[in-house]
Amino acid sequence: MSNDLHRDAYAVLLPAFAGLNLDDPTLRFLDSGGVSVLLGESRSEYVARKMSAERSTSETAQQFRQLVDEVTARIGCPPLVAVDHELGGIERLHRLVPALPTTEQAHRLNALEIERHCHLTAAAAREIGVNLFLAPIVDVVTGINPWLHNRNLGPEASEVSRIACAYVRGIQTAGVVATAKHFPGHHITENDPALLEAHVPGTRHDLEAGLSVFKDVIASGVKAVMAGPALVPAIDALESSSTSKNVINLLRNDLGFSGLIISDDLDAPSILRGKRIEDTAVASLVAGSHLLLVSSEAGLDSIVAAIVRAVETGVLSQEHLTNAAKKVRALAREFHAKSSVPR
Repeated sequence: MSNDLHRDAYAVLLPAFAGLNLDDPTLRFLDSGGVSVLLGESRSEYVARKMSAERSTSETAQQFRQLVDEVTARIGCPPLVAVDHELGGIERLHRLVPALPTTEQAHRLNALEIERHCHLTAAAAREIGVNLFLAPIVDVVTGINPWLHNRNLGPEASEVSRIACAYVRGIQTAGVVATAKHFPGHHITENDPALLEAHVPGTRHDLEAGLSVFKDVIASGVKAVMAGPALVPAIDALESSSTSKNVINLLRNDLGFSGLIISDDLDAPSILRGKRIEDTAVASLVAGSHLLLVSSEAGLDSIVAAIVRAVETGVLSQEHLTNAAKKVRALAREFHAKSSVPR
């Protein structure tokens, strides 16, 4: 039972690393029960909202496929291989897949055209082993928001919904999981929560436009939703969305979402709010998350030890941990990207 408990604790982590070489912590993670990896970007690429020229000219589809094959071989079952590939924002797969429409193009295209473009992008991603996009961004941004600058689809909820739902349909029919983010929406965020503690001002009424988009993408069949990193006092004045029972209960109970709930980056100052990463990971699971986004350098073994202690001491329900791990594994099996690149 103890071994199963540890393997479940590893299975609910989504470690991110910037390159295409598996570092030692990630290899130990995969050998110990990990199922998911995020092929991320460097901090400078994140800030620039695009991949570096060096990466774009050096990375190949074969490298991606070989990495995915190595991950699959080590864990002995289908993995979830995630990237940030945002319509209007970061496109981690750069020239390796057909480009998504720009934001300006998406506003001009009809829904079927958007869906077709997104389907082609996702189909190419599957060919190299990627089966989870941490996108679309569905925040309805109506004011200052340095964090989502040049990454959001605009201030009109109906238009954000139209584009986002087409994106979801397009990539999921190609066999790639879509992730609507960042619940419950960040219409205004004066600070970048990846750098500083941040909050979303206003009343519950101010959140309704953003919530309406999440309702629409859930109705469109989105398989995953990412909770946001900021404090939303209108819903929870103490915990960020990624560690808030109130926020996740709103998503699950009020909006009826039954899919995979992913935390935002637990290393973000706005989620940590002065706490240890281990305590924050436990808090996110207690709140109802299923998959925790963390840096591969955050101390994965230490986080797992904290999760196991939380179960053993009754802080975290073993049933929730077990069900979360099962949900991650089941989604990986459902969207398993079988190898099709010639060796």
